[in-house]
Amino acid sequence: MREESGKDKIKSIEMRIKIAQIFLLVFFLFLAGYLFLLQIVDIRHYRPKAKSQRSMRNFVMRGPIVDRNGLRLATDTMSYNLYAHREYFDHDPAELAQILSPYLGISKSVLEKNLNKTATVILLKKDVDRGTADKIKKLGLREISLDKKNERVYPQDELAAHIIGYYNPDADTSSGVEYTAKNVLEVTKDNISVSRTPRGDIIYDTTTDPMLVSTPQVGKTVTLTIDSAIQHVCERELLSMINEKQAARGAVIVMNPKNGEILGYAVYPRYNPNKYKETSAINLKNWTLTDVYPPGSTFKTLTVAAGIESGKINANSRVLDTGKMKLGNWTIQNYDYNKHPYPGMINLIYLLEHSSNVGSANIALMMQPTEFYDILSKLGIGKKSGIDLPGESSGLLPKPFQWDKSRQATMGYGYGASVNAMQMVSAVSALANEGVRVTPHVIKYSPEEEAVKIKRIQALSPKTAKAVTKLLADSVENSKSVINLENYSIAGKTGTSKKPMEHKKGYTNALYTSVIGYLPASNPQILIYVVIDSASVGPVWGNTVAGPVFRKVAMQCARILNIPPDKSVKN
Repeated sequence: MREESGKDKIKSIEMRIKIAQIFLLVFFLFLAGYLFLLQIVDIRHYRPKAKSQRSMRNFVMRGPIVDRNGLRLATDTMSYNLYAHREYFDHDPAELAQILSPYLGISKSVLEKNLNKTATVILLKKDVDRGTADKIKKLGLREISLDKKNERVYPQDELAAHIIGYYNPDADTSSGVEYTAKNVLEVTKDNISVSRTPRGDIIYDTTTDPMLVSTPQVGKTVTLTIDSAIQHVCERELLSMINEKQAARGAVIVMNPKNGEILGYAVYPRYNPNKYKETSAINLKNWTLTDVYPPGSTFKTLTVAAGIESGKINANSRVLDTGKMKLGNWTIQNYDYNKHPYPGMINLIYLLEHSSNVGSANIALMMQPTEFYDILSKLGIGKKSGIDLPGESSGLLPKPFQWDKSRQATMGYGYGASVNAMQMVSAVSALANEGVRVTPHVIKYSPEEEAVKIKRIQALSPKTAKAVTKLLADSVENSKSVINLENYSIAGKTGTSKKPMEHKKGYTNALYTSVIGYLPASNPQILIYVVIDSASVGPVWGNTVAGPVFRKVAMQCARILNIPPDKSVKN
């Protein structure tokens, strides 16, 4: 019985083995059939997939950035990163270091130490120029590879740095136009993909065009609205005043108010985009877009415009100026109260010329909060201007239900709202353009692109815009202001405002000084805004700090653009 039981067990085991063998045979037959289908029958489906895994887009150089006259502001040059591949070493590290040292300008001992690293791929040097790369290629070293890369160069150094921005090809990060125009700068006529080995060498087949794959593709050119001559004037005059008054920062913006083209845009602190890696974050930041501040008396231009637009006043109206007024716990006082304690009923020219806080507050209080708010909103206050640069803030315009009497009154002379510099330019440009506010922009667009990207908003009636322009021009003409030019009528306003404390309520002792205006008042061609933060030497007022910069920039812009005078020169 035991013997029969043992034979049964052996037969059972043998049967199991045969079943396992049959199962494995079937499995391998199935696998072989499946592989046959993949590699022979269904090759058309999987060959493209395999090819795509080793294909990559051909090297693309960014297109240049030029000013409106074709002056090159940014361009690409080609450079290489040099690598050693340990698995392909035909020379020992000492021999390889001896060969490469004269070409790389690196000592033999440093190279040898680097080549002795245990890493599979060793970076020997970054940013090798094309001439050196060509010489190394001719050495025929199997263990060496050259990874092609583009290097962005800015021939004009600091000029228009915050507008152009910078581009870091290693991290694919950028700022300014380099960021907003990325898709255009990297668009090429021929979008070429090639197959490459793991080392990056091109795999040639019958469809490969040697000329196309070996020639770097260059992106499209981006043309700016900036005029380099005007940009240079803006930067020079701003820097001169910053140094003279030992100010913290400043900006000068020159725009064509009729089409929104920015002709000059100087920002300080400035930096050299060729050395952006060495620059602090404060210098890299375009504070004129990111930061907001109370605009001060330049805002009175908008208050007067809102009063006329709402029908509460007209160009011939008089308003009461008591020199000082109290609303709740808030006291409003004119800057020249000690000299003119009670001006009485004043006209609008006097209000603008003497920058009456009380008169402006009274105009603001004549309107319903929603009326004033709606007009300011149409003028772009509390909204992004839409400029084609990154990082713009929306500013601050409180909703009208948040206004009490004191806030509404202070809004009238530039303290209730906070703006960035470009919002102020955008708002005042409507006065110079028959009430139409046009999107400011630094990239020059084709007519088709303009139709999509440039908004034209009728913020004020033409009648209101013309009336305020005349009031501003007359107030400057009557004054002894430094912005009063002999040959051109200027519709402008100076401003001085306290600098708010950071992260808490209240104001510091520092001041923003500013001037905004356009010329000729009879047919505005350019609008200029100057704002300087925290001047600390001499009298600090809009007329004494920002005013001289405005005057010099206006005169030079008129000369560069050949703008005809609209005033007869007095002998």
